[in-house]
Amino acid sequence: MTPDAAPTPTEQAARPAADAPRRVPRPARAGGNGQWLVDGTTPLNHNEEFKAADGGLNVRERIEQVYSKGGFSSIDPDDLNGRFRWWGLYTQRRPGIDGGRTAQLSAQELSDEFFMLRVRIDGGALTTEQLRVVAEVSTLYGRDSADITDRQNVQLHWVRVEDVPEIWRRLEAVGLQTTEACGDTPRVVLGSPVAGIARDEVLDPTPVIEEIVERFIGDPELANLPRKFKTAVTGHPSQDVVHEINDISLLGVVHPELGPGYDVWVGGGLSTSAHLAQRLGAFVAPEDAAEVWYGVVRIFRDYGYRRLRNKARLKYLVADWGAERFRRVLEEEYLGRALPDGPPPPAPSGRGDHVGVHEQKDGRLYVGLAPTVGRVSGTLLRALADAAEAAGSRRVRLTPHQKVVVLDVDPQRVQDLLARAEELGLTATPSPFRRNTIACTGLEYCKLAIVETKATSARAVDELERRLAGVEIDTPITLHVNGCPNSCARIQTADIGLKGQLVQDEHGEQVPGFQVHLGGGLASADRAEPGLGRTVRGLKVTADGLPDYVERVVRRYLDTREPRETFAAWAHRSDEEALR
Repeated sequence: MTPDAAPTPTEQAARPAADAPRRVPRPARAGGNGQWLVDGTTPLNHNEEFKAADGGLNVRERIEQVYSKGGFSSIDPDDLNGRFRWWGLYTQRRPGIDGGRTAQLSAQELSDEFFMLRVRIDGGALTTEQLRVVAEVSTLYGRDSADITDRQNVQLHWVRVEDVPEIWRRLEAVGLQTTEACGDTPRVVLGSPVAGIARDEVLDPTPVIEEIVERFIGDPELANLPRKFKTAVTGHPSQDVVHEINDISLLGVVHPELGPGYDVWVGGGLSTSAHLAQRLGAFVAPEDAAEVWYGVVRIFRDYGYRRLRNKARLKYLVADWGAERFRRVLEEEYLGRALPDGPPPPAPSGRGDHVGVHEQKDGRLYVGLAPTVGRVSGTLLRALADAAEAAGSRRVRLTPHQKVVVLDVDPQRVQDLLARAEELGLTATPSPFRRNTIACTGLEYCKLAIVETKATSARAVDELERRLAGVEIDTPITLHVNGCPNSCARIQTADIGLKGQLVQDEHGEQVPGFQVHLGGGLASADRAEPGLGRTVRGLKVTADGLPDYVERVVRRYLDTREPRETFAAWAHRSDEEALR
């Protein structure tokens, strides 16, 4: 896992011999942002203090040797609320605490003695054997819970610390891990769900993803970043990895002289302050892609802002520096060479969720299936593995849109697969709302949430399918539902984005509801340029009134749009009354 590139001064200082004493940080510069190479490495808040005292990766031994034997009450608070995340573990929300108390209670008061466990699935790639093991862990240790996330992971719930070592043993026996699935680390690498099999891909990103994971995930030198670091790599012309909202994205392009490679984007992210990524204008050959990724993540580590947690994402550094300076620092300080200029990617070729039946380059089929807002179960995942194998497949992929794709399907057995999937609640021919609605974890399990999301969204999908069954919706209208302001469900980049909060109903009572964002979206075949949604002053809906509002605004759009006008374009040009 030792990189070939020369270490920076920070790395040289941070790489003592095994028996050397811990280095003493130099004093921080007064008034600085906590940038290691500018202000020094003295911790400036408690998160930085506990990371400096003991790295997050080191907690695994204590989980295995101490906490799994002593139980929940034996866990040190800094491990429980901090370092456990380096191994994919968060305490889940204690049942019965309503959303109005989220901001009033401490993390300890909000936390149950059970954990969410995030299984890291880089590129969304699973064998059916791995899928079966995830299902087994869910049913044995997670009360049959499972969610497919929009980061291509699977999240399980109700996990006890006593069971974590055995869960790790089962996952790692089939090549899965939870290493750095959370925490201030390089999180899961998003990848094209159809990598290596799509007829129209520019290049296969699988070798780049595998190199990044093998060389750098679990490397202590990259395990203390200012905040999380999100990566996306695709070679598919649909640009199917939401590249505009990742810290770094590598998009497949064809250079007129150098051939296929990657276009580099940096500094995307949403949460409470949304930033779309910026192109560096640099072309990266496939064999250099992991090195460039390594340079970008080290820039974040060395120059990222650490003083304030809410300013500690790479997007703020990129916004302050600009793409030109960022590229110059990358080339001069981290790569030691200039990168060639490269072409921008063309407009996306089509829908990037891969739902439906499609032909692979080898003549077999891949089948994209839609659950409802990512909610599945261990029982369902095991049955899906059985159905995939019965159709000749040994591989599935999860998508950044909370969907699942079965690869390598025998054309003679595809109808059997589709029928079995429908029985499981998965469909290759979803309604527009089942296909285009995603939801975060919500109040059911998340300590940050204010409102419930999964069941609310599922009910809305069912109701909208019924109400709009005879209405032709000939353009995608995305509906993203989030339980708090942090935008795990990407509300600013949805046609209709809903941010959870308490609102007043018609009787003046506080009830669960949402602030509405309208007209956001990422680049797609229907939209040339990405953009963030707008808010309308005072426009909020109750959770119970969600289907009424969506039906109303969709019908109004269909009735008053211009020819070929997208929902986003209509929402941005319409007056506020039309959007209420």
